Amino acid sequence: MTETSGTGGTTGVNRTDDEVWIVGATGRVGRGVAGRLAARGLTVVPVGRSRERMAAAGAEAGLPADAKVVVADTAERIAQEVVRQRPRVVVNTMGDYATTAPVIARACMSGGGHYVDQANDVVAVGGLLALHEEATRAGSTLVTGAGFGVLATEAVVLKLCEGRPTPHRVRVDSVASVAVEAGALGAALASGIVDALTAGGRRYADGELVRSRLGADPRRLTFPDGTSAKTAGVASGELVAARAAEAPFVTATSSLAPTAPLLRAVVPLLGRLLSVPALRRLAVDRLGRVTVKAAPRPREHSWGHAVVEWADGTRREGWLRAGEGMDFTADVTATVTALLARGAGRPGAWTPAAALGADLATSAGGTFVLD
Repeated sequence: MTETSGTGGTTGVNRTDDEVWIVGATGRVGRGVAGRLAARGLTVVPVGRSRERMAAAGAEAGLPADAKVVVADTAERIAQEVVRQRPRVVVNTMGDYATTAPVIARACMSGGGHYVDQANDVVAVGGLLALHEEATRAGSTLVTGAGFGVLATEAVVLKLCEGRPTPHRVRVDSVASVAVEAGALGAALASGIVDALTAGGRRYADGELVRSRLGADPRRLTFPDGTSAKTAGVASGELVAARAAEAPFVTATSSLAPTAPLLRAVVPLLGRLLSVPALRRLAVDRLGRVTVKAAPRPREHSWGHAVVEWADGTRREGWLRAGEGMDFTADVTATVTALLARGAGRPGAWTPAAALGADLATSAGGTFVLD
């Protein structure tokens, strides 16, 4: 196995503009993306802290025994290797996207490469989208939110708005059905949970992003297949993506937001505590080490939902039906990455459907159910 070390010492390094790097390749999504891309014939390079764990993940993904890996333990060291070796696409699954995404994305742009991540909070998604002008000048395509929640709702909004003027109001709801994998939660998921708590709630009112309570507007959604789930308001990437329709009023809910009255009462205090940097780091570390038992997904399908209203009173509703939420996320990321590696997309920073069209959702295995 060829190894490149971001901590000093290199073997077998050349220009690598045919390579796709998977940062965090030992995690669940990283392993899934690596396997899907390898099956499509792309040159996949795992990137992470442990050569041994990456070798095992590479074997699981079907990579050859002598496949190259890049050993680097921080976003800054990964960025240094990206600048030096210039892979075609870097997929970031390491989490803490508000911090790691700009560092790695700018490294990609230095050589005209492309970048993909699965961020799903307003700070991280908004931060990556703020690099749009830089990416355009560099000729790079940056795609954030390449996972279930953002694409499953964004694509429905775009479908409902086809051939219509700018809407007045949009509501999106994300309900992932996820099978729990036994083992530690991991840093990526832990940081996402903590960041959601600290961000609180958000919504767009008169075109401005304003604060609201996390868990506001709880509701029970009934899906087209007759099943149902509770959702509540959250400051998610779905909210930012839905705003791309330019509606002045936008709300987003998720089945992951707290809906029980006691939890909704406690969450604001917990969020204020976790906004202290030292407490946030401690919480992410402790939560990431928590081990969980395997559990099946709660429903057969994951659902993205949108309701769009226009000033003339017209109202349209639609759904995207997908399979297990994490599998769909891996499918979305792999599909976006393969398209970018083969020259699709346009320079700039985008959410998935904005970059590649609403039908990306069906390419990744979803099905639209529109009124």
